[in-house]
Amino acid sequence: MSFLFKAFSDQSRSSVKSLLSKGQVSVNGETTTRFDTPLEPNYVVEITFGKGRIVFNHPMVKIVWEDEYLIVVDKKQGLLSVASGREKENTAYHILSHYVKKSDPRNKIFVLHRLDRETSGLMMFAKNRGVQSDLQHTWNDSITKRSYVAVVEGRPEKDTDIISSFLKENAGLKVYVSVSGEGQEAITRYNLLRTNNNYSLLELDLETGRKNQIRAQMESIGHPITGDAKYGAESNPSGRLTLHARKLHFIHPITKEKMRFETPVPSVFNALVKKTK
Repeated sequence: MSFLFKAFSDQSRSSVKSLLSKGQVSVNGETTTRFDTPLEPNYVVEITFGKGRIVFNHPMVKIVWEDEYLIVVDKKQGLLSVASGREKENTAYHILSHYVKKSDPRNKIFVLHRLDRETSGLMMFAKNRGVQSDLQHTWNDSITKRSYVAVVEGRPEKDTDIISSFLKENAGLKVYVSVSGEGQEAITRYNLLRTNNNYSLLELDLETGRKNQIRAQMESIGHPITGDAKYGAESNPSGRLTLHARKLHFIHPITKEKMRFETPVPSVFNALVKKTK
């Protein structure tokens, strides 16, 4: 604040304070509203006149990147992606809709894909209907990599394999592998990253994006994801479903740039597969 008062000595103190409160000040490219943000030599302080950037801060959703067409976020477990019959507002969609409307009430976001409530990690929304339509029609070509990490019970027989099966959904809304070959084809590649034989950390690349694909296929090979009682898990050592959308690579529908986003493996996942003494 003292730096701002000196830099704008010809303005009133209240007008200088409003620069912070309205999100018009950034330090080294990061918007701040704190009056006590520390400054050091060579730090770059930028002031945006007119409408400031809207500060987004939510405990369940972190914005990883956005432009005028797309928004990529890291969702925590426990949050729905979109509304359900019982829950309308406590969703990533509702939280982000509220955020974009702060800069213009006409702004909207549009669903591209979903993560289960108890799955954490990267997901993406469009910021206009044209971009949504473009990506939905070219999804298999535009999305160059969707990679998850999961901790499963036991150790798979093979350290790397391709699981190819057909999935159906029963009356209880549980997806299962169809032995008759009917349903939607689902293909997942996995690699073993680490194991202590009780639990194994896998990286899983989706070649298809079916509902509950990873969960159903892991159950089908006898190694369900920990914490996933619906899909056969007998243990819940971390108190959550240990499935995380770690990597999202895609070709930007407008700029045609190759976009790559990655998040760390959750620390609780690594803790589960530490070598036993």
